[in-house]
Amino acid sequence: MREPLFHVVKRQVIEWWKAWLIRLAAVFLALVLSAIVTVIMTGLNPFQVFATIFDGALGTTRRTWAFLQGTAILLCISLAVTPAFKMRFWNIGAEGQVLAGAMATATCMIFLGNKVPTLILFVIMLVSAILAGAVWGLIPAVFKAKWGTNETLFTLMMNYVIMQIISYFVYQWSVPKGSGQIGIINSETHAGWIPALFGQNYLLNILIVVVLTAAVYVYLKYSKQGYEISVVGESENTARYIGINVKKVIIRTMVISGALCGLAGFLLVSGTDHTVTRDTAGGQGFTAIMVSWLAKFDPLMMVIAAALIIFLQKGAGEISTQFSLNKSFADILTGIIIFFIIGCEFFINYKLIFRFRKQEVTA
Repeated sequence: MREPLFHVVKRQVIEWWKAWLIRLAAVFLALVLSAIVTVIMTGLNPFQVFATIFDGALGTTRRTWAFLQGTAILLCISLAVTPAFKMRFWNIGAEGQVLAGAMATATCMIFLGNKVPTLILFVIMLVSAILAGAVWGLIPAVFKAKWGTNETLFTLMMNYVIMQIISYFVYQWSVPKGSGQIGIINSETHAGWIPALFGQNYLLNILIVVVLTAAVYVYLKYSKQGYEISVVGESENTARYIGINVKKVIIRTMVISGALCGLAGFLLVSGTDHTVTRDTAGGQGFTAIMVSWLAKFDPLMMVIAAALIIFLQKGAGEISTQFSLNKSFADILTGIIIFFIIGCEFFINYKLIFRFRKQEVTA
């Protein structure tokens, strides 16, 4: 029988430095291919393009803070989806859960912004956002736990429901009436705006996400509930056999996931945009899924993954502006780099065994 040229074998274990060498090699190859594509499609100097990407992300103090803020928000949403994904509950509804929190925050700012003391307003906003996100995560969790519905489709459809709810109220609250836009909420009083810390508007947002990252890491790695999430993710039958209430774990984990998404919505409205639209989340609920998977559900690794994604997004936008190129070209370069980074995980988890024929030498 003819043997194949190579076959794939799953690695039992790989040294950490070898894994990082594979990742670095993937990044290098991605840059080489991006350089070739750049020369062929635009005729530009690829090194100049790469320098522009760096400048677009970190070139000025303002851009650096915007980069850190973007990383913090994406990291927050990534942390939110991680408990559910580690449990093998495919929560595709982070986008909607973030929007639910954003909607609750904006509602409090509009109706209570100038009527209650600042501290009480922030407490009401924060609690409302967390509860709204938690409820939006609870609904599909209950249906999954009680009746075994498909969580992927359920959570995906919940995104569209909240988008339409926001669209309705944005029109009702639009300024001026009928414009279809709320505009900046409390632009004169700044009621409900997260205050600047040491002169930096985004610093408090970033510090909140730093604390949240540490909390989620400890929760997943060292708490009893984190252990239950891991066991349910490995095998629900095993979890039931050792006495874990699987339905309870599913519901509790999705409530936590939704609540953290609601917190991200609070940070977006109160600390970043100061308004709400159906595009407030900006697709980050879906990007967060990639960040979580890329980091293998490790909150600390998610910091690097989220920073890389935001770096590419911010830098790619500068390419379009600097060289007057179609934004699609920037997306092409970003896609190439992300593809190589994701693809290299295959070579970390598996290895290729090639067949070599021995030459027989006859006298």
